[in-house]
Amino acid sequence: MQATEKKKDGLHYEYEVKVPATDLDKRVDAKLQQYSGQIKLPGFRPGKVPLQVLKQKHGRNVLGEVIEETVQECTRQLLDENNIRPAMQPKIEISKDYDEGKDLVYSVSIDSLPEFKVMELKGIKLEKPVADVEDSKIDEALQNLAAQRKDSAPVERGAKDGDIIVIDFHGRTADDNKAHPGMHAHGHNLELGSGQFIPGFEEQLIGAKAGESVEVKVSFPEEYQAADLAGRDAIFDVDVSEVREPKESEINDEFAKNLGLEDLEALRKAIREQLVSEYAQFTRLKLKKALLDVFDENHDFEIPQAMADMEFQQIERQVQMENQQKGEESEMSEDEKEELKAIAVRRVKLGLVLADIGRENKIQVSDQELQQAVIREAQKYPGQEKQVFEFYSKNRDALESLRGPLFEEKTIDYILELAEVTEKTVSVEELTAEDDEFGDAKTSDKKKASTKSKSTAKKKADAEKADGTEEKPEAKKAPAKKKAPAKKAAEKK
Repeated sequence: MQATEKKKDGLHYEYEVKVPATDLDKRVDAKLQQYSGQIKLPGFRPGKVPLQVLKQKHGRNVLGEVIEETVQECTRQLLDENNIRPAMQPKIEISKDYDEGKDLVYSVSIDSLPEFKVMELKGIKLEKPVADVEDSKIDEALQNLAAQRKDSAPVERGAKDGDIIVIDFHGRTADDNKAHPGMHAHGHNLELGSGQFIPGFEEQLIGAKAGESVEVKVSFPEEYQAADLAGRDAIFDVDVSEVREPKESEINDEFAKNLGLEDLEALRKAIREQLVSEYAQFTRLKLKKALLDVFDENHDFEIPQAMADMEFQQIERQVQMENQQKGEESEMSEDEKEELKAIAVRRVKLGLVLADIGRENKIQVSDQELQQAVIREAQKYPGQEKQVFEFYSKNRDALESLRGPLFEEKTIDYILELAEVTEKTVSVEELTAEDDEFGDAKTSDKKKASTKSKSTAKKKADAEKADGTEEKPEAKKAPAKKKAPAKKAAEKK
């Protein structure tokens, strides 16, 4: 192998590698000898076929395998000899002029991980914000819970905004008088004013009484999900079987029992415990954010551009998806992109710092911890736990992608043990306020909101990266929750 450096720009390297034809020929011979016992040819016993005959019959077939193995071996040797730790998989391109019997020439483009010194971990000073669970917050949670579980009672009057009506409806498109799938339902509970159905539907049922029939005329929105209905006029025959008036649930022992608790005191205790857990998560995020800020301020080194580019693309895709889901403009201005690029650079830098700390201190993620992570993933999909377990059991890459966040959290815990952490009591509002850039990059700014990207703390070739996230891997996700049956055609999409 002969390697020639063609370019060096910071952490970026480009090489040309040449493997003599004679070397390839020897490798092909060795491969054919390896397979000789398995090859059967008329007139020859297995393992006794002359090499020249094997080469004539199968030489070209094994050449591709030999080239792949040779490129991998020579590239590893090239990286070792030049002390390059690849940040990402090298980009390899074989010369288009190559043919059997010629020297093998290929190019290698690679970004190297940077060399840097991690700051002293002992003595890092951090404030840990904590908030007490006040009775007023428990009362507020109870009120919200009661509002979500409103009771209702039948009334003998015309329906008004906020009432729940029980209806049967049958629809058809006005231009051809034809019914379509999803344009009918029986015993449907509709809260008037909820915006559950397409515009104009609910308003026409105001004043309807139990036992009455109403002809509702509406137009499907131009952007309606079902293309065959988009923009078309429709008529629905609606039979009202009941009008119910919502009423506030009384917060008492009976209310608690309906929720599966012994009494109201037990419910208040359960809510307190839940709030304590939620506050603890906010405390963890704030503390982690403070630690990452310290690392950001005390480390300044060049990062691989390819890693920054990949992180930016990941964030950009997530923001665009979320903007589309909100019905907002998905395209971003150049200023907005620059902000996301800055976040991407920060993440890559902090990820490299955390990865180096974890590696130097031999922090490992056990198989048992990985299995616990799978269980936690499965718990996010009630009723589909089996499918989630099967997904991870059959997808090793997906399973390994859970290792990154675990590696990161263990590394953070290790650092916090060495740091000087002092508690500071703050209000709940201060604790739960969102910062510009959390450790998990979730911000109140819509341009950055929920720009979570998978932690890559276990990238190949020692390119570990931990970016402060705790979400599911993006590249290979666990099965999503099974979607509920599509809403009826009258419902808003």
